[in-house]
Amino acid sequence: MTEYTIVIEDAGPNFSAYVLGLDGCIATGQSVEEVEDNMRDAIEFHLEGMRLHGDQLPSHMPIVKTVQVAS
Repeated sequence: MTEYTIVIEDAGPNFSAYVLGLDGCIATGQSVEEVEDNMRDAIEFHLEGMRLHGDQLPSHMPIVKTVQVAS
């Protein structure tokens, strides 16, 4: 099992998400929970497509950090 980092954003009437390290893999949903579930399906579908096309799956994931700045 592999963990992927997703970013969920408020998109007005719904939520949208994308995966760090898997360009083009996105999902939407009416709630954070729904977009998270949809993102799992999207990642599995995306990886299946990569395998079928002979693309190499990502071997490393990006490093994610937060920084603090004065506001």
